[in-house]
Amino acid sequence: MSLPPPRVVAVDAALTARACSGDATAFRLIYDRHAPSVFRFLVHLIGDRSAADEATQETFVRAHTRLKLMRETEKLLPWLLGIARNVFLETCRKRKRTESADEMDIEDQIVDSVNPEALLLRREADEVLAQALRAVPDERRAALLLLMDHGLAYAEIAEVLDWSLAKVKVEIHRARLKLRAELAKYLGETT
Repeated sequence: MSLPPPRVVAVDAALTARACSGDATAFRLIYDRHAPSVFRFLVHLIGDRSAADEATQETFVRAHTRLKLMRETEKLLPWLLGIARNVFLETCRKRKRTESADEMDIEDQIVDSVNPEALLLRREADEVLAQALRAVPDERRAALLLLMDHGLAYAEIAEVLDWSLAKVKVEIHRARLKLRAELAKYLGETT
């Protein structure tokens, strides 16, 4: 995985500086740039689009209040994903106290295909992958998603999750093994 292009880093740093000085438009631009990534990360972790939407909003509320405390403005997205992870963990604690986890609503997903057979196969594949991901423990799933879906480097994942680099590598390896084993069950393969 590579670092974001220098221009992206410079834009994020400039927007962060402006937002820290009270520029509401700059913070709105930060939201517009990074909310889709934060939302996608949270959907994969939580498994519920409406809960992920609420968690995304909470992430940006917290980011707004803590923006001046941010030390490395060139790492805005990893910082936001770290906040999102904390919101997710709090959501899990609340959910465990009040109810069991809800299944992801496949009907809310946007499907590009008009072919009914392709639509059905895509829904089935999405559900199989979602189930396999849910079988991966929360922390490992977070690390795997940060790598695969958000393109963060291992060092950035270590920062977001507050882990050592070695732990990130081990946990991602274990997450991949678990995901592979879960998918093998669906495919009827023995591991």
